[in-house]
This record gives sequence, structure tokens and C-alpha cells, in this order.
Amino acid sequence: MSPAQYLMRTYQRLPLRFTHGRGMRLWDEQGNEYLDAIAGIAVTNLGHAHPEIAEAIPDQATRLLHTSNLFEIEWQEKLGQRLCDLAGMDNVFFCNSGAEANETAIKLARLHARTRGIATPAILVMENSFHGRTLATLSATGSAAVQEGYAPLVEGFVHVPANDIDAIHAIARTRANIVAVLVETIQGEGGVRPLSPDYLRVLRALSDERHWLMMIDEVQTGLGRTGAWFGYQHAHVRPDVVTIAKGLGNGIPIGACLAGGVAAKLFSPGRHGSTFGGNPLACRVGCKVLEITARDELPRRAGCLGRHLVDGLRKEIGALAGVTDVRGQGLMVGIELDRTCDSLARLAIEQERLLINVTRGRTIRLLPALVATEQDIDEIVIRLSRLLHRYLSRAV
Repeated sequence: MSPAQYLMRTYQRLPLRFTHGRGMRLWDEQGNEYLDAIAGIAVTNLGHAHPEIAEAIPDQATRLLHTSNLFEIEWQEKLGQRLCDLAGMDNVFFCNSGAEANETAIKLARLHARTRGIATPAILVMENSFHGRTLATLSATGSAAVQEGYAPLVEGFVHVPANDIDAIHAIARTRANIVAVLVETIQGEGGVRPLSPDYLRVLRALSDERHWLMMIDEVQTGLGRTGAWFGYQHAHVRPDVVTIAKGLGNGIPIGACLAGGVAAKLFSPGRHGSTFGGNPLACRVGCKVLEITARDELPRRAGCLGRHLVDGLRKEIGALAGVTDVRGQGLMVGIELDRTCDSLARLAIEQERLLINVTRGRTIRLLPALVATEQDIDEIVIRLSRLLHRYLSRAV
């Protein structure tokens, strides 16, 4: 057996191994250079091998990696304070991934139901959404493909069409057991589909009226990617619960669930926990990530570069037969085609040495690092435009 055969077949991997990276570039075993337009699926927001991150990791490793949450952890407290200040929240629970952060949010919703005397609570979630692959988070996810084979699913989720205000009001009138709503501000895995600011404001108003927890999944959108620190800030709403992960560690696994108001008072000792969550290494890296992101004004920069990217794509491919939409916010952009295009990620590597991602079968997803330059963005447009002109004319 080859070494790869010892791995469970949970991924359809492309036949490419990278040995090192720097900023927006990656190199394979043969020394070929690639332009990375997905940043490890919105993880390496500061690019590959950022020198300040690379310095913090070994320094912390020589001091302390793990003590457990039986004891105080200074870096955890520093990171928690900084995140709460940025998000407008009151406290935070640290874990290891976005799925774990969303599990924490679901638990908060269940505890909230208990304080209200609701025995069979339900959480309102969106069709076409993605919240993780644990049993509870895949049950919350609005994708039959993700859920296939895992029945019986966890009960207590009500799926409604995204951006449908009438559907939300109808649920509010007819379902007295709704205790929370969980949404992404932009449905990333669902094809880069933003929720409208008006829709988010309606959710906030209904949550106030009906005593729901408004819970925002910012795992992919958070920490500057959309042009603000958090996607919900574009709509000028304040949620009760916020979940983050991905870019917080720039490749070091870390997730967090932030809570404010009544949601911040629901947990008590013993109600929830994580062996590795909030360890000194991950939290020190998280602090450094936030420091760099703020110092270099990366959220503002992402907004500017995102507009440049969308404008460039619309100019080069917007009128191309087969392209139905170019949309996005900040450095989170989707190009929707009129046909399935799952082979494009492989073709982009082979023909353009460009890393892209295809989601929902027909949407190209671009998630460049927030440290990209304008020249990097122009190069993404050039390479992707060449690829799509060939692909859509079938001259591949």
C-alpha cells in the first residue's frame, strides 16, 4: 500500500503536494510555483509563513504548550478580551474548530430554552447553509448531500429559505418553540450567497421581540474577510452569539464562541469544556493574528481589494457566455456558471498554476489572503479569465 492509502477516504484530494509557501505563493515538490486564491479555505488570512507568526510559534513552544483549563491561561484571557472588544460581546469559550464553536452555540440555545421552560426547542436555520460536520452541526446545515447517510439526524432545527422575510415572519407566528436563529452572513459553502442587511435587521428585531438568541456563524466571514471585522457589522446589528475559527489561527487550529447579554450568563462550571481549547500556543498565535490584522488595517484593505477583484472579474468575464453572476463582499467572491464545473479546480492547477475552489457544483469560490497585493488580485483575474475563456468555449 502507498502511504496515502492508510488515510480514510474522506477527501477527494488533488494530486499535488506542497512543500512550502510564502504570502500568496505555494511551491510543490518539483519546485513549481502556484498562486493561492483560496488561502486554505479562508484560513491563512495573513498568507503562508508570515514571519511574525512563524516567530511566535517556536517561541511559545519552548515555554509552554498545554496545562489544561483546570488553570488560568494568560494568553487565553488576552485573546478573549480582544475578541470581545472587537465583536461587542461579553465573554468567550475557546475550542479547536468552527464546528466545535457552532456546537457551543447550539448548546447555548438549548440552555436558553431551559430558562424559558421550553421542553422541545427548535433553532431556525437556513436552507443552503453549512455549519459543520458533527452530528448537530450537519443537522443544522441546509444541505442534503452533507447529511446523506447520517440519519437519524439531531432534532430541533427548522430550515427556511435564506433572505425570505415572509417565511421568517410565518415561522415566528406559528412556532412558539423557536429559541434561536443561526445564520451565516454569507453562505460560503452554499455558493458565496450573502444575506441582505435588511434580512439581518429583521432577524435582530424578531429575536428581540420573541426572545430568540440571534447567533451568527462567522467561521468563514469573520476577522476582516468581508471588509469589516465581522460580517454582521455591515448590517449594524449586534448578535447574541458569534462563532469564529479559520483565520483566527492562520493555520493553527482554534475556534471560539462569543456571547453577549443573556447568552453570556447561560454556562456555568461543568456545563461545557474542551481539553485542548484555548491552549497557550493557539491563543498566543490568535493574539498575534489580531495584532497584525489591526495594525495593517486588513479589514479595510480586504474591502478595497474585494471591490478591485469583483470589478476586474466583471470586466473580463462578466459578459462571457456561461457566466451567470459575479458576486461577493470583501475578499469572499463567487463566480456562478450555468453548468457544473467540478473539474475547474484541477484545470486551474494544471493550466494556470492557480488554486481555486468549486462549491455547490457550479460556483467558483475565491478567498485570497487579506495580505494580497493589488498585483496579486490582478494576476488572479488574468489567470482565471484565461481559464474560463478556454473552459466555456470547450477549448480545453
